[in-house]
Amino acid sequence: MKKSRGVGVSSPVNGRQDWDHRRKRKTTEITQALSVSPVDVAALRRMAISEGGLLTDEIRRQVWPRLLNVPLHVFDQEPETVERENNKDYNQVLLDVQRSLRRFPPGMPDEQREVLQEELIDIILRVLKRNPQLHYYQGYHDIVVTFLLVLGERLATALVEKLSTHHLRDFMDPTMDNTKHILNYLMPIIERVNPEVHDFMQQAEVGTVFALSWLITWFGHVLSDFRHVVRLYDFFLACHPLMPIYFAAVDLPYETLISRAGDLFVQFPPSELAKEAASHESMATTTFKDFELASTQQRPDSVLSRRRRQKQHALESSAASSVVTVAQPSAARRFVRLAVMGLTVALGAAALAVVNTALEWAPKLDLFP
Repeated sequence: MKKSRGVGVSSPVNGRQDWDHRRKRKTTEITQALSVSPVDVAALRRMAISEGGLLTDEIRRQVWPRLLNVPLHVFDQEPETVERENNKDYNQVLLDVQRSLRRFPPGMPDEQREVLQEELIDIILRVLKRNPQLHYYQGYHDIVVTFLLVLGERLATALVEKLSTHHLRDFMDPTMDNTKHILNYLMPIIERVNPEVHDFMQQAEVGTVFALSWLITWFGHVLSDFRHVVRLYDFFLACHPLMPIYFAAVDLPYETLISRAGDLFVQFPPSELAKEAASHESMATTTFKDFELASTQQRPDSVLSRRRRQKQHALESSAASSVVTVAQPSAARRFVRLAVMGLTVALGAAALAVVNTALEWAPKLDLFP
């Protein structure tokens, strides 16, 4: 007698076929959005945000410039030569690029990687020379290398320059004041999503420095799989400059992270959090008018309430054994602070995981090597 396979059980083959069908349909929609005049940038933003992002680097080479409003004729422009030795940032850039080996694809021949590293140095110094108001920061190269690997030197230079004067503008001030200001948005977001975690972190005086490298490298420094990095960059390029800090406040799984971060932005926009974060407005926000994304293009997460209850229950269980010593003197408080750091690191690791590939990488949550 033949056994019944049951009702409502989908096989891996069917799941794969369904994804292939959605992928082909999405590719067609992206092609259509690119082919009209003017280009349908709103549709491209929706494609970049929705499941799977922009799918391939070939598509990204066509869409990323549109998302940043960079004209494609820059392909025809020969990048100017950069004088290195007399550049005040050259030594630090050189050191950072030399220790960026893991940001290049595994197995890439040394000769090819070394050429790309030279191009990486030139892109950074070229952008800084054109924009003397910008200041290099450690971790900037983690973002630039992503654009270099996807776009090549010419187009990467143009996009990185636009990005540096808009999305990354706050990080490129002579001081970290604006960067700290953006980090200050994290706790108000967490407070609204999970008040228990917020109160626990506040009591243990953890602060927000654990999220610094995530924010200023767009998570490029802590994600080991390049596919995951570019998928996240699809999302950030299509959204408000503060979206990375919303992304830092959410948890598993990866594609749901992107949906949840978008939901949080709609529910708790920066204007609502500004007073709690600080009194002044983000410079990146004030220069974002030509890249605005209407919140109506983002769909609420239908499982938000259920996920919130599940996370609250799990966190209460995890926190119960650690919080007992919070009220104790200095040594005990240090112990609890370490416990909370462990909790926030766990949350960050969850926020960087990918469905079905959670064991493929180990996030490094130190700042920079």
